[in-house]
Amino acid sequence: MQHSSTNSITENPRQLAEGNLVIASHNAGKVVEFTDLFRPWNITCISAGELALPEPDETGMTFIENATLKALAATTASQLPALADDSGLAVSVLDGSPGIHSARWAGVNRDFSAAMERVEHALSDSENRTAKFIAALVLAWPDGWLEIFEGHVDGILVWPPRGTNGFGYDSMFVAEGMQETFGELDPDVKHACSHRSHAFKSLVAKCLQHIRMKSVDQD
Repeated sequence: MQHSSTNSITENPRQLAEGNLVIASHNAGKVVEFTDLFRPWNITCISAGELALPEPDETGMTFIENATLKALAATTASQLPALADDSGLAVSVLDGSPGIHSARWAGVNRDFSAAMERVEHALSDSENRTAKFIAALVLAWPDGWLEIFEGHVDGILVWPPRGTNGFGYDSMFVAEGMQETFGELDPDVKHACSHRSHAFKSLVAKCLQHIRMKSVDQD
């Protein structure tokens, strides 16, 4: 499976303290996934939705720019550290679309069934069905400090969609080296190989090394 991750180039990355962390998202699926990812550490994830934080306009031209906008808005409003994710599906023959507009393709009602149909229609009869999921994670603090991480996973698109796990475009994406779509995978398996998890592993290596992991059985 092809994947990669990068992190911000900081000689002394800031460490994330135990306690509350705002997940700068109103997407319930993302919040659940981050809650699971942070479970081994003493960090309590609180969604922007729970705090009734407004969603900033995503005016950036890249995943990192949009994640930065969301993270800074959440940390400023809450005065707590905030983590924002901007991620999406980049389809090779569509020149990387829907890309940063992945959520917009689902419309105001966030209908990803319709979004997947739109992708399939755009593919037409193309034999090239390669795509990648890309994720940018930005940790922000109230003083404006940022730590930035990226990850991606390559795969192919299938039709019709398969599986009801996951969210977004998961049900039509099969990662390289796998047979099941992200929508068919057990959440623990997906969390170990997703674009978001690759970016998260870089975050752990830089910003969570000072916190001793706990057993998830202690929850």
